[in-house]
Amino acid sequence: MAIPRPRPSAYPAILSYGFRPFFLLGSLQAGVAMLLWLPLYYGKLATASLFVPVDWHIHELLFGYLAAVVTGFLLTAIPNWTGRLPVQGFRLLVLVSLWILGRLAVFFSQETGWLLAAVVDCSFLLAVVVAAATEIIAGRNWRNLKVLLPVATLLAANAMFHVEAHYDGFSDASRRLGLGAVVILVMIIGGRIIPSFTRNWLVREKPGRLPASFGRFDIGTIALSAAGLAAWIIFPDATATGVLLITGAVFNAVRLARWAGDRTLSDPLVVILHVAFSFVPVGLLLAGLSGFAPQTIPIAAGIHALAVGAITCMTLAVMTRATFGHTGRELRASGGTCAVFAAIVIAAILRVAASMAPSLAVLLHVSAAFWVAAFAGYAVLFGGMLVRPRLGARREN
Repeated sequence: MAIPRPRPSAYPAILSYGFRPFFLLGSLQAGVAMLLWLPLYYGKLATASLFVPVDWHIHELLFGYLAAVVTGFLLTAIPNWTGRLPVQGFRLLVLVSLWILGRLAVFFSQETGWLLAAVVDCSFLLAVVVAAATEIIAGRNWRNLKVLLPVATLLAANAMFHVEAHYDGFSDASRRLGLGAVVILVMIIGGRIIPSFTRNWLVREKPGRLPASFGRFDIGTIALSAAGLAAWIIFPDATATGVLLITGAVFNAVRLARWAGDRTLSDPLVVILHVAFSFVPVGLLLAGLSGFAPQTIPIAAGIHALAVGAITCMTLAVMTRATFGHTGRELRASGGTCAVFAAIVIAAILRVAASMAPSLAVLLHVSAAFWVAAFAGYAVLFGGMLVRPRLGARREN
């Protein structure tokens, strides 16, 4: 569905749609945070944050980068769902400012104190939930209110993260809650857009077998996976948790196989969505197996398969496609775009391998290098599109 055009505004083009500032800022923050992470990890650099280095790393990717990208996606998708004009101009500027203030408050929390840093940081996602709910309700698009549940859960996880880090000295359940919330969002949104985009491309380019339609199997798979992730958050080492996660992995693998991804290999913009989703069953499987053989399969392997593989690959795939489409460009991946996709997939595979073989530090270093290359590549290739008006907008206005 074509999204409503933004009304003419005195604000720059980057504030005309949510995807513009949040995709750009998120990609820059992801690259910079990773550049800082290894020096922090080895004790060569320190922040002014009250978080220990590993918590700062986790927090800024979960509640910094991912929160930005999820917000950009929601604020751009909601006009599609409701037919209303997008959140733009001053309202969008307020949200962007809250996100930036949150990053600064966390980085300098030794100066601000943990409570003020937590309030400033959490105010962003609270404002996003309120803004998104207001638009959905105003548009009477009741069925899409459920999409806000994982976002609200991400907000709760962020607040819990600050509390755990302050009182326990490190985060624990909150990091799993935040990760689980985004994984469920990937399963919900991915289950909509992957078969839809695949079907559209196949009907146009390669008639034949089409993806299965969303139905009870998908609902059951999401519910089963959510139950497994909920158990993992509360009882990460329980045998029943491992069984639920492994079962969820099997069902998600079947779900992915029903989407005809094997027929889309000639279109990078479609196939990357399938590749990204494939990390969902891989991550659930590794997380489940780690409960039975933690010495062989550490929990970090499943976490990074989900975080770097499923979530980051999916977000970059969606960011790329949305940037092309909503700036008036053809949905066609260039060589540079394919390189971005390859870099993040390689980063994910190597990060999982580094978790499985922690003695091979080179895997961690190379994975970080590919991560930075992927986000730097996105910023270079798409940054200009994000800050300039949609193609043809000047002529139309």
